[in-house]
Amino acid sequence: MKLTEIQDLIKFIAKAGVTSVEIEQKDFKITIRSEMPSKGKKGLIDYAVPQIQAPAAIAHVAEALAPAVAPIAAPVAAAIESNLIEVKSPMIGTFYRRPSPDKDTFVDVGDIIKEGDVVCVIEAMKLFNEIEAEVKGKIVKFLVEDNTPVEYDQPLFLVDPT
Repeated sequence: MKLTEIQDLIKFIAKAGVTSVEIEQKDFKITIRSEMPSKGKKGLIDYAVPQIQAPAAIAHVAEALAPAVAPIAAPVAAAIESNLIEVKSPMIGTFYRRPSPDKDTFVDVGDIIKEGDVVCVIEAMKLFNEIEAEVKGKIVKFLVEDNTPVEYDQPLFLVDPT
């Protein structure tokens, strides 16, 4: 399992509200435990060091997660079914929809974009990086509010390529 897959799994588990998951595969074992935050208390996530273990079925994990996953899976499935493309952040920084506070937004919902169009700016270490579209299509939805922090590979907005 790659580091990015583990990070995605941690984010998914945090959003799903599950408190513990254990996955064993051929060459490693990972246990993720999370105490749900209460009154300002931060969550706790533990990682298990990869170990050589006998193969084990992961079906029981899927069954345990099914009730918590259902509310999250529906929007994801809808996006996949409708062939929407997620435009993701190429870096960590602050997301801006405008080149400056007194200017109009680069793009709005309903706008048609083509490859190479500037769609937003991400500020990282006092540098403003113009983010260009890598796909063509129509902007369907923004997933991030203007002037908010974003992480690497975080979806910023959805594009309908048709």
